[in-house]
Amino acid sequence: MIKDAKRKGTRIEHKIIQQLTKDGYACTRAAGSLGMWDIIAIRKDAVKLIQAKANRWPGIPEMETLIAFKAPSSVSKEVWRWNDFARSAQVRYLEP
Repeated sequence: MIKDAKRKGTRIEHKIIQQLTKDGYACTRAAGSLGMWDIIAIRKDAVKLIQAKANRWPGIPEMETLIAFKAPSSVSKEVWRWNDFARSAQVRYLEP
């Protein structure tokens, strides 16, 4: 069951990277690090820190940790939720 969840998470991260790459971002996936951000996306005019989720939003403690993360004001902190069978993700932009 854990392996299936990991595979699903990896598939979602790759979908997000594919979409961001089409939008001109260079992406790094923090695979296996168990860090706060799953994807770091950089374009000449923007930087995004992304937490990827399948079918649910982060719980309150995790969301509070993501919001509290100190990043320059020019960096966008985002949670991307990809529901099963959806064609695109829902995105929440986190304010500091």
